[in-house]
Amino acid sequence: MGSDFSTVEIAQVASCSICQDLMSHPVSINCGHTYCKSCIQSYYNNVSPKKRVKKTLGCPLCRSPFSLETLRPNKELENIIDILKEMEEQDCEMLCKEHEEKLDIFCEDEGQLLCWRCYWDAQHKGHTLALVKDVHQEYTEKLQKCVTKLSELQENHKVQILAITCQINAWKDAIKDRKQTIQSNFKNLQRFLHEEEKFYLWRLENEEEQMLMRLRSKEASLQQKFEGMKCQIQELEAKCEGSAQKLLQDVKNTLSRCEAMKIETLTVEPLEIHTECNISELYLDVKTVLRRHQVSVILDPSTAHPDLALSKDRRQVTYKGCHKDLQTSAKRFSVLPCVLGCEGFTLGKYYFEVSVENASAWDVGVCRENVPRDFSMKKKPELGFWTIKMSEEDGLRALTSAPTPLLLSEKLQLVGVFLDYEAGAVSFYNVTAGSHIFTFPKACFISDTLRPFFQVYQHSPLFLPACQKESKK
Repeated sequence: MGSDFSTVEIAQVASCSICQDLMSHPVSINCGHTYCKSCIQSYYNNVSPKKRVKKTLGCPLCRSPFSLETLRPNKELENIIDILKEMEEQDCEMLCKEHEEKLDIFCEDEGQLLCWRCYWDAQHKGHTLALVKDVHQEYTEKLQKCVTKLSELQENHKVQILAITCQINAWKDAIKDRKQTIQSNFKNLQRFLHEEEKFYLWRLENEEEQMLMRLRSKEASLQQKFEGMKCQIQELEAKCEGSAQKLLQDVKNTLSRCEAMKIETLTVEPLEIHTECNISELYLDVKTVLRRHQVSVILDPSTAHPDLALSKDRRQVTYKGCHKDLQTSAKRFSVLPCVLGCEGFTLGKYYFEVSVENASAWDVGVCRENVPRDFSMKKKPELGFWTIKMSEEDGLRALTSAPTPLLLSEKLQLVGVFLDYEAGAVSFYNVTAGSHIFTFPKACFISDTLRPFFQVYQHSPLFLPACQKESKK
């Protein structure tokens, strides 16, 4: 605090005689003396009850009796104490540490606050000096400009942080999607490998049974002949041991039968296993596995909606919108521009491909042969449809009971459709990328015939490539 005598005197008056500090929440007692509220309460409470007479106690300074009920706040003194505290804070901030004088001069060269005694030091000789009050506004404006600049930089960093956060989230989502794709592809490949393993084991077991049947048949025939010869030997031995008459009775026929018997040459079956499975050649990728079950699909004109036009080879369908006058048929789609493939699928595995390279909207999959083809037609699995749909508005979706959005990293050009009838699975693949798109949950086809299904939209022709089925090894 400064050396001003009046200020010191005021501070002494405003100090509590109990704690010797500036009073906190000053209160006055009956005699007029003032103390900190907490100090006088502690003083009163710490005195032994025996010394309290009728709840009165002597003032710490003049010993005049008082009680806690008579305490009254001294607001005027509290205001003076607040002013003293502010002056003390200001004085502490504005005093020179070396000389304890006010820092009211500013050195432009050093960027330091000086008192009047520092002003005469040789250290600051020749420097540009100014009164604090004269340069205060100038530096206030400079600092405000810095605040504005830093606020702009802070806002810019905030935007960049948000951008980085978005990138981090987008990257995590992309990694998550790719992880799911990889897991799905491997899961699907594992399922195919398991099915192929069962197929080859079945072939091997079938080959084993056929060979065993032939060998066991020969074994049974030889065993029968062996038993027959055993009986004849016993008959001849009995003749030899009997009387001369029994031996010679019908001996000519007996000898003739024995001489007619000859040793048969045993035909040895070549024990060669024909079932082979070259894993390294067979399972190069998913496409190799799928195309082992590929079937050639052509379009059935008797089912085509009147607005559709089929190519001569019935491998391409285009939406013309001309509504040709065709013979009315229960087989024909009458409301939506759809067409079926000619092939019927029952029992087994089937795979076909559809080129959608020049199409922006389409529906592809399989359906039951007897699905409705009028206004009652609804493409849902429970109603006999297992399809995926591409549209410009919603992108790619699986037409499950509630459509399932499907994410793709690139535009589809060739869609593969795989049907495992016994497993109740309909799967779709991005043939170009060799990746899995979607598999419908296990369904029961109830021994129905399933057929390839296509819905065609304007400016979106569909094409069925020639079968690339590979022969089994």
